[in-house]
Order: sequence, then C-alpha cells, then structure tokens
Amino acid sequence: MTEPEIRSATQRLHEQLETITELLRRQKLVEQVAHNQQGVHQDLVDSLVHRQNQTELQRHLDELHPADIAFVLESLPPEERLAIWQLVKADRDGEILLEVSDAVRESLIADMDQGEIMAAVEPLDADELADLVEDLPTEVLPELMASLDAQQRERVQSALSWEDDQVGALMDFEMVTIREDISLETVLRYLRRFDELPAQTDKLFVINQDNRLTGVLPLHWLLVNSPEKMVSAVMAPDVNTFHPGDDAYEVAQAFERYDLVTAPVVDDNGHLIGRITVDEMVDVIREEGDSEALSRGGLREEEDIFASVWASLRNRWSWLAINLITAFIASRVIGLFEGSIEKLVALAALMPIVAGIGGNSGNQTITMIVRALALNQISAESAKRLWRKELAVSLLNGLIWGGVIGIVAWWLYDSLSLGLVMTAAMTLNLLLAAFAGVGIPVLMTRLGRDPALGSSVLITALTDSGGFFIFLGLATLFLL
Repeated sequence: MTEPEIRSATQRLHEQLETITELLRRQKLVEQVAHNQQGVHQDLVDSLVHRQNQTELQRHLDELHPADIAFVLESLPPEERLAIWQLVKADRDGEILLEVSDAVRESLIADMDQGEIMAAVEPLDADELADLVEDLPTEVLPELMASLDAQQRERVQSALSWEDDQVGALMDFEMVTIREDISLETVLRYLRRFDELPAQTDKLFVINQDNRLTGVLPLHWLLVNSPEKMVSAVMAPDVNTFHPGDDAYEVAQAFERYDLVTAPVVDDNGHLIGRITVDEMVDVIREEGDSEALSRGGLREEEDIFASVWASLRNRWSWLAINLITAFIASRVIGLFEGSIEKLVALAALMPIVAGIGGNSGNQTITMIVRALALNQISAESAKRLWRKELAVSLLNGLIWGGVIGIVAWWLYDSLSLGLVMTAAMTLNLLLAAFAGVGIPVLMTRLGRDPALGSSVLITALTDSGGFFIFLGLATLFLL
C-alpha cells in the first residue's frame, strides 16, 4: 500500500471507532430515556430500543476486518469492550483473539464460557491454536486436544515444544509440496485440484522420497516455463532455509533483508517440517519494537491501557522504585554543595540545563546502540570503535553547545568564569553520557539481559547525578 492509502485506511479505522463509540453512547442515553418513561408496555419498548441499537452496532462490526475489530476492542474501556465482544459473530471470535494484545485477550476469554471458547478455536489451524493455548483456561484444554485429529494434535504439541521467540512456535504447517521428478504440466494439474492455495503461497517446496527439501519452485517460474519441462530442471535450491530452533527476530530480519514471503523450515536432517510466512514475521518485528519501547521505559510487560489500578501498579512499580533511589542519590549530590548554592544562587538556575542536555544526549546514544545490538551489528572490536566515535561526537557537541550556554551564562550573570565552568561541565557531562550510552546496553547484553530494559531510566539517573556533581564541583573549585 502507498502512504496515502495507508493514511486513508487508518483514517477510516478511526472513523469506525468513533462511530461505534457514538453508537454505544447513544444506546446508553436512549435506553436510559426510554426506561424512565412510565407506560403499560415499558418492557416491550425497552426491548425494541435495545434490539435496534444492537442491530446497528452488529452491522458496523460485520463490515470490519478481525484486526480492525481487535483495534476497536483495545480502544474501549472494559464494560464497553465486553458489550462489543458479545456482538461479534461466534465464527469470528478465534481470528479476533489472535489479533488482540495478550492483556486484552485475557479479559475477553474470561468473559467466555467453555462452549464459546471451543466454538472460537475450532476453525483455527494448528499453529494458530498453539498461539492461544497458553491463554485458555486449563479446564478447556483436555476437551480441545481430544477434539483434534492425530495430525493436528501432533502439530500443536510440536509448536508448543518451542519457546515463543523461536521459529518452531511460529511455523505454519499448511504448504504445497511437489516432487522433482515430475513435469510442470503435472504440477499445474495438481494445483487445479485445490479449492484454494494456502495463504502467502509464493513458492512450492520440492522434496524427495524421504521428505528432504531439495529446492523450491516459485509460482511465477511455473507459469513462464514450458509445461514439458521437469521440476528438477526449473527449481532453485533454497538458500533461505531455517530451523525450528532459530531465533524468530533474526529470521524476521532475514525476511526483511531478502524480501521473502515464505521460507521452508527443516529439521537437522533436512526434512521439511513446515514453513514460515511474512505475516508472522511482521508480527515479530512489531512485537519486538513494542517490547523494546516498553523496556526502555521500565515497563515489565504490555499493559492494557484500561487495566485496573492494581494491574498497572504491579507493572510499573519496580523501575519507579529504582528511579526513586536514583533521584534520592541526585538530591544527595546537590546536598553536598548546599553551601556553594547558597553563596552563588545562579548555580541553582543553571544546573538543570547541564543534567537535562546530558540526559537527552545519553538517550540518543543508547537508542542507537540498542538498535544496533538488536540487529547484531556490534562486535567486541566494533564496540571500542563506537565508544571512540560517540565520545568524539559528545566532545564536539559539548564544546559547541556548552560554549553557547556558557556565553549566555556570562551575559546573564556578568561572570566569565561562570560561563567557562558551564562550558566545561556541559562537555564533561556529555562525555559521561556517551560513555554510559554505549556501556550500559553492551554490559547488559554480556550479562544476558535485554539491553533496552530500563535503559532510559538508568542513563537519565547517571547523567542527572553526574551532571550535578560535575557542575557544582567545578563551581566550588573555581568560583568560590
């Protein structure tokens, strides 16, 4: 889709949300007015008004894609969310549960009885079932597994045997395989027997008698070559082959790098066991981006924006506690120089500038380093080079912008020495921010931790305390 098309689709989605929100508001208002009217047939009037509003809401929901309904549900408070969820047709429940966030999915499943859950998951494929199984009530699982045939059960168990961030948990089992010793004409006749091809099919997987992958046949090659040719003469060996234990995010990067739509998944012996598709990889990239953004802010997990106060508190308290400790340390640093601040009040006005600029510079550096680490672009040798480069950038920025604010301080307080201290403090704090901006994520990676986890909190704490100490320390030495 082009950018104008994406913008138009987004606008339509927000318009649909506004329409549904307005219908819900109107439904509450009309039902309240109708209920307050006293009459012989009041119950009948209430029922008719309610049914009319429900019908209009149902019509709007039927026009929406499951992903758009998921967006609507995530954008509504709990009571209205459940009211809309009750209006969704049962045969669409499973698709929508796959689209909503984990936090919202939990609340929707909690509102469903066992029969509704079984009806929702029944139409789903094995890989889709595996995505939902961990969120389903334990009492539903025996009945669910018993309802599957042997092949589906084996596939679900296979997907569940892998971690969420591995290819094996995401691979699709629906694919088209062919043999290499047949003609393209035979392949075409075989494909015509399908009612429809599996979604995202851009190539056929070529296997031998032992189910070992020997190559792939892109569909456009099938169409432009002579039907008399053999598959073995046209197919290409597939260099983009993955294993179920591969890291999903690294595979997603390969999809982006090589413009893949699908790719085969093989076991250690080269047997074809499934495929991975671009739609799953897009979800992986989006989830990784969301996770990184949450981690930088110190949030432990994705949070329903309408979650209860207690749920939100549990998700946020840990890093706020750390932030409180670091803020206390910063205040104690200031407390060490109370005498200096009393003698020269200008220090109190200028020191937030030093700390604030240092924090912004550190966050810029840490954002670039975390991204580079996620893309596996940093080695032990390149980390040293990045340190030198970031220190050089910070030195120049410190001299330039520190010089600017130094001149301003000189002009405001008629003190050249204060301006020089301001310039020196700014430069030193930016150097500290650069050193920490590279060092924090690299160290966390070596310790096996997520480099984005609380990175913005840590860098801000360090540049605040360090900035105060550097500025007030220099002022005490040279101005008092």
